[in-house]
Amino acid sequence: MEMQRNLTMLTDFYEITMSNGYFKYGLTERTAVFDMFFRKIPDEGGFALFAGLEQLIDYLKNLRFTPEDIQYLREKGQFSEDFLHYLEQFRFSCDVWAVREGTPVFPNEPVVVVKGPIIQAQLIETMVLLTLNHQSLVATKASRVCRAAQGRAVSEFGSRRAQSYDAAILGARAAYIGGCASTACAMADRDYGVPATGTMAHSWVQVFDSEYEAFKNYAQTYPDNSIFLVDTYNVVKSGVPNAIRVAREVLEPLGKRLKGVRIDSGDIAYLSKKARSMLDAAGMQDCKIMASNSLDEYLIRDLLVQGAQVDMFGVGENLITSKSDPVFGGVYKLAAVEREGVLVPRIKISESIEKLTTPCFKDLYRFYNRETGQAIADYVTIRGEQVDDSQPITIFDPVATWKKKTVTNFRAERLLVPIFEGGKCVYQLPTLQQVRAYSMAQVDTLWEEVKRFEHPHRYYVDLSDRLWNERNDLLEQMSAN
Repeated sequence: MEMQRNLTMLTDFYEITMSNGYFKYGLTERTAVFDMFFRKIPDEGGFALFAGLEQLIDYLKNLRFTPEDIQYLREKGQFSEDFLHYLEQFRFSCDVWAVREGTPVFPNEPVVVVKGPIIQAQLIETMVLLTLNHQSLVATKASRVCRAAQGRAVSEFGSRRAQSYDAAILGARAAYIGGCASTACAMADRDYGVPATGTMAHSWVQVFDSEYEAFKNYAQTYPDNSIFLVDTYNVVKSGVPNAIRVAREVLEPLGKRLKGVRIDSGDIAYLSKKARSMLDAAGMQDCKIMASNSLDEYLIRDLLVQGAQVDMFGVGENLITSKSDPVFGGVYKLAAVEREGVLVPRIKISESIEKLTTPCFKDLYRFYNRETGQAIADYVTIRGEQVDDSQPITIFDPVATWKKKTVTNFRAERLLVPIFEGGKCVYQLPTLQQVRAYSMAQVDTLWEEVKRFEHPHRYYVDLSDRLWNERNDLLEQMSAN
């Protein structure tokens, strides 16, 4: 689904002031290379999921300055008329590479690379980060929640607690990529094909004179999809008994079955066991039990450890906001700039080692074991380097360089694929269902140790010898100065 709004001005103001400066000093067509990467996995996890690429593509396709944009900038009184005329004629012409949406990704590796005129590459920084940070955050959280559910269906229930309407809609999309089976958000279904599901709220039960009447009326209206919310008054004493009664008196005479009951409060482990026992005794072993109420991956895991009889989970605010760690720290940094037709590496140095950047126009590979198909390591190279996966290769930790591993019998796959060439989109977008299936298959290639919630194994992201040497030489040059 393509954007209907012009989001060109959704940018930090300094990107426009810098662009005006580039224009003033004749750098309009100077080629630069920027990388997007992130430094820390949310929730101290073992991996993140890359999401939001489709929306980034839509944004770049529609990158235009409107007359209203130009007038706003003119009124700021900071920009030359020549620069404003340049913006009036602005057309995106950069090359862009990115990993496929749904790919598991790791800190300090380039997940998006932009190469082109520096003004253009600079102007898109905010939207690159905004678009990809948000959906990658939610997809990553959804993956954790769904893995905790151990194959049980998870529905995203967070629209009313999302940080905005866009966050609700695109969050539902990202949650689906991360493994959720459905959403409560109707617009996410209409616009993106995320299956929307829903039954009743407590208000439905309260409106009628009795809980029995509420369930009966609902069953008569939706005999093929009756799921009753059984905790409005008392799950054991009235909710489940009334659900069973309506199933027998209304649904079964129609040849229908009660699909499920939902518990949204109380001790879910205890109540689900009691409900399961009562439903089974009534011959309703096929009736599913759904649990909701401020769930997250840890509560779901604990419920299952305690033997909770839950078949489906509805997860809201803790998922849609990634409440436990609500910032995906993606950054967008200059890696190289053209001088006399040659791309010259650029590096950012900081007192904090984690803020050191990796220079050069780069590529990214993933090594897979040829026999098991499992991911071994990611390998960052200088663009154009050849990776020969027919021969053993020794990789090493870029910081603790004495930690080495020789990889054999592996397949090297380039992860960065062309998205735009000269400003023209060359990427064939998969369907959202294909993205979800791809993502889940890729997560399956990771070692179980990488997927632990606490203290996961650190996945290897290593630099090629050439790239490491280039970075080290630049560091030595900077220290000499």
